[in-house]
Amino acid sequence: MKSTPILKRLGTCSPGAVLRGLSGVMVLSFFVLFVPMPAHGQGQPLLTHHMREAVSSAQVAWLGHLHATQSLKLTIALPLRNESGLHQVLQQLYDPRSPFYHHFLSVQEFTDRFEPSQQDYDAVIDFAQANGLTVTSTAPNRMIVDVAGPVANIEAAFHVNMGVYQHPTENRTFYAPDQEPTADLPVALWHISGLDNFSIPRPAAHRRASEAKSAPAVGSAPNGDGYAGSDMRAAYYGSGPLTGSGQSVGLLEFDSYNVSDVTLYFSNLKQTLSVPINPVSADGSGTSCTAASCDANEVEVALDIEQAISMAPGMSQLRVYVAQSSDADIFAAMANDGNTVKSLSCSWGWEPADTSSDEPYFKRFAAQGQSLFVVSGDDGSFPNRGWPWYYPSESANVTAVGGTDLTTNGAGGPWKAETAWVDSGGGISQDKIPIPSWQQAAGVITTANKGSKTYRNVPDVAAEANFDNYVCYSGNADGLGSGQHCEGGWGGTSFAAPRWAGYIALANQQATAGGGSTLGFINPAIYTIGLGSSYANAFHDITSGSNGTYSAETGYDLVTGWGSPNGASLIASLTSGPAGGWTPVSYSSNSGGTNTLLWAGTGGYAYLWTLDSSNNFKSLQTFGPYVGWTPVSYSSNSGGTNTLLWAGSGGYASIWTLNSSNNITSGVQYGPYSAWTPVSYSSNSGGTNTLLWAGTGGYASIWTLNSSNTVTSGVQYGPYSAWTPVSYSSNYGVTTRTLLWAGTGGYASIWTLNSSNNITSGVQYGP
Repeated sequence: MKSTPILKRLGTCSPGAVLRGLSGVMVLSFFVLFVPMPAHGQGQPLLTHHMREAVSSAQVAWLGHLHATQSLKLTIALPLRNESGLHQVLQQLYDPRSPFYHHFLSVQEFTDRFEPSQQDYDAVIDFAQANGLTVTSTAPNRMIVDVAGPVANIEAAFHVNMGVYQHPTENRTFYAPDQEPTADLPVALWHISGLDNFSIPRPAAHRRASEAKSAPAVGSAPNGDGYAGSDMRAAYYGSGPLTGSGQSVGLLEFDSYNVSDVTLYFSNLKQTLSVPINPVSADGSGTSCTAASCDANEVEVALDIEQAISMAPGMSQLRVYVAQSSDADIFAAMANDGNTVKSLSCSWGWEPADTSSDEPYFKRFAAQGQSLFVVSGDDGSFPNRGWPWYYPSESANVTAVGGTDLTTNGAGGPWKAETAWVDSGGGISQDKIPIPSWQQAAGVITTANKGSKTYRNVPDVAAEANFDNYVCYSGNADGLGSGQHCEGGWGGTSFAAPRWAGYIALANQQATAGGGSTLGFINPAIYTIGLGSSYANAFHDITSGSNGTYSAETGYDLVTGWGSPNGASLIASLTSGPAGGWTPVSYSSNSGGTNTLLWAGTGGYAYLWTLDSSNNFKSLQTFGPYVGWTPVSYSSNSGGTNTLLWAGSGGYASIWTLNSSNNITSGVQYGPYSAWTPVSYSSNSGGTNTLLWAGTGGYASIWTLNSSNTVTSGVQYGPYSAWTPVSYSSNYGVTTRTLLWAGTGGYASIWTLNSSNNITSGVQYGP
C-alpha cells in the first residue's frame, strides 16, 4: 500500500517559521481617524501652517492693516479621513506583488472612503455662511469649499489680523495673517488658500535672444526657428502607432489663453489639429483672452497646449484647468476628473506657506491612477536665486521633470545625442521633504551624483528644454508688444513637463488597450526600471553636462534624473505588467456577516480580503513572503478563530490559527510527505478538524485532528487514476461529510461520508 502521511511525525513551526513571520504581516483596514476636538468657541487650530516665515520671524515690518472692506477669495480645504489607511492602500496599488496592483480607485470610491463626510462638509459651509462669507463654489468630491468675503469677516472667522508688508525679495507689497488661523468649528480644517499673496505662481518658460541666435536650425519649425513639438515626438517616441487615442491630458494654468495661437501653430507647421481643447475654470475666473488682451504669461499656457498635443496628437481631449492663483482649486478640479483625465502637467512653481498643503491632492491622484509631471525649474542647481520656487517639484508624490539639450538627426528625425541643460533645475529639497522609498534603493543615491539620503532629490526624469523651441503665443512676453507672435528661441522645463504628460498618454493608450489600467504615479516603476536590466533600452541616460553643483552621471543624477524616454522601449517597460502574479484560491463566509477571499501571490505571499455581506471590499491583510510555500485555503471556525492552510514544496503542510482580527496565534507543521500535497482544511462539529491531502496517482488521505490540530485518526482512498481530491467539508446540522473529486476531462464526483469518513453514497457529473 502507498505510504500515507498519517504515519509520519508532526512538527511545530510554520512557513518560514510562524513566529518570525509575524513581522511580515501587514494589516490594512479602513478606519476613521478621530482627531480630538476642542469645545465650540475655543478656536480650533488648522492642521497646516499659514504664517509666512518672513512675518513670523519679523523679517518684514507691518506697513498697515489690509482694508476691512476689501474682498478676498479663499479656498477652505478639509482633511482626508483615515490618511494612514490611504498610505497602506497606496503601498498596495504600487506593489507589483499585490492583488491590488494598479487596481485604482474611482473618484466616487475615493470620496466615499477618504474624503470628509457630508456632515462635516456641510458644517464647514454653515460655518462660512454664519460668518458672513459667501460660498461661491462647492466640490462634488468634498475636498474644498470656495468662499469670498470682506477682510473684516475673514479676520473674525479665523481670528487673525490681515496685514500689509513689504516683500523681502520682490519689489512689491504682500498681505498675510499675523498669526496662525483658528476656527470655531466642531470639525478640523486642513488648509485655507488665499490668506496671503506672498508667493505668486511663476511660469517656467523663458526666451533668451542671445541663446536663440545659436539655436540649431535642424527642427521642423518654419524659417529655421528650431524644434517643433512633432520633432520631440519623433525623437522620444518615433513613428509608432500610438497617438494617445482614448486618453485625456490635463494642464494646470494660472492664466487664460488664446486658442487661435494653437491653431496658428499647427497651421504654420502644416500639421492637422484634431484634439478638442476644453477649458475648465477652476475658480470662476476667465479662461480665454484675445491677441490684444492676453498678458505676458499667456505664452506658458500656449506652449503647454502645443507641446502636449504634439506628443499625443490623437488624444481624446486636452483639458486646460485655469485659476487666478488658487492651486487648490485646480488640483481639486483635476481630482474630480480622475476617472478620465489620467496624465497631468504643471509648468508653474510657487512657495507655499506649508509644503504639505497640496499633498492630499497628489495622493488622491496616485490612488485614482493619475500621473502629475512638474517642472524642476530653470535656474540651475538648488538653491538658486533666479527661480527659487522649488515646489511642487520637490513633492515626493509628483514626477519632477528636468531639462536637457537635445540633438536630433535632422528635422523630424530620430534622437541623436543629448546632454544636460545648464539651466535645468535640480538638487536636494530646500524644504527638507523626506526622501521617498523609491529613492532609498541601493544604487540611486551615490557619491558621484551627490544626492541626499535624507531628503527628496529632484528631478526624476528629463526632456529637451534648451532655447531652441518654436512657439506661437499672444501678449507681450518677449517685448514685442500685444498681438500674436510665432518665434523660436524659447526654452525652459516648461517644455519638458507637458511632453512627458503627452508621452505617458501614449503609454496609457497601450496599457489600457488590452483591458489593463493606466500607469498612475510612475516614480516607483521608473526607479525600478532605472536599477534594472532594461534601463539602457528604456531611457536615454544623460551622462554629460552640468547645472552648476550637480553633473550628469551614469544612472540617476540631480540634473536629468534617469534621463529622457527612449522610444517605445520605455512604454513597453512601463506596461509590461507586474513581476509577480496572484491567484484566487478560496472563499469562505464568516460569522458576523463578513466573507473572506484568499489570494495566493507569487513568491510565497498570501492576501486575505475581508468583504462585507454584499462582497464589497473592506480590508486587506498580507502575509509573506515565505519562499517555497503557497496558501491553500482559509476557513472561519466556531469560537471566533480562523485557519490559514499553507502547502510547502516537498510535501509539507502548515496550519495557522488566527484570531478574529486574523493575527497569528499559533501554528503547526506536518511533513515532509513525498508525493502528497495538502489541499483543504475544515472545522467539524464536535470540536474536531479535518486536513485533506492529495496524493500523486489518484490518492486522498483524510486526517481527523483535535481542537489543537493534533492528528487523532486517518483514512486513505485510492488509487483512482485520473482523479484528484479537491475539498472536504463537514455538513452543518447533520453527521455526514462530503469529499469532492475532480476527474480528468471535466468530471466531478461527490462522496457522502459518515462521521467515521466511511463512504455511504456518491454521485458523478460530466463530462
